[in-house]
Amino acid sequence: MRFDFLPTTGSVRGSGFWRRLGISLVLGAGFLGGPLAARNGFEAVVVDAAGELVSDVVLSLTPLDGQAMPPSVAGEAKISQIKQEYSPYVTAVRTGTPVEFPNLDTIQHHIYSVSKPKRFEIPLYEPGRSEVVTFDQPGLVVIGCNIHDWMSAYVLVLDTPWFGKTTADGRVSLADLPSGRYRLELWHPRVSKPLSREVTLGTTSGAEPLRLTLALRPDRRLRRAPTPGAGGAY
Repeated sequence: MRFDFLPTTGSVRGSGFWRRLGISLVLGAGFLGGPLAARNGFEAVVVDAAGELVSDVVLSLTPLDGQAMPPSVAGEAKISQIKQEYSPYVTAVRTGTPVEFPNLDTIQHHIYSVSKPKRFEIPLYEPGRSEVVTFDQPGLVVIGCNIHDWMSAYVLVLDTPWFGKTTADGRVSLADLPSGRYRLELWHPRVSKPLSREVTLGTTSGAEPLRLTLALRPDRRLRRAPTPGAGGAY
């Protein structure tokens, strides 16, 4: 069974619009017999238009029926600077989460973001140094380095606790979701905006993973200079 994504905002367009973009939602056979599994977990597999598995896709479920969301749990994420790159490239956190930024390189960095949800700067960031930044507003935060232009990372800050990021095998799993209607959103650095549609989660078990197909824009990231010390590294 094939379903088209709906725009996050604005009027609903015909299914042909999304087909032209190559964006579709393919549900496993478990959806045919009733609602998707809820208390027993939720799983999806994301591929691109060529059928290749896609990592670093953030999938989130936001309740639409007024379900009570569990309170934020104190925790911390980490984005390292190592080998003149940010690791991980994509991080998803719940609103209010502190994120640690350790410099594991042998050179200085200059971390910054001018994104509206979190503007910050850590200048002349020495090797071995570590700072913590709390991401207290929902939205997308793009992080760069003023010394090394190719270094980039993304932090997607979400109000919902039900989210996950696809691994190298294109899979993402969520556990222990209450029954009800949800807005399912997908985000990746190579889509222009989050892709969204409504899904209903029930209490039946045995549903197969959703298979999600995304049309991705070309990867325009700058690449690190091939030799040590080149391209602005020092």
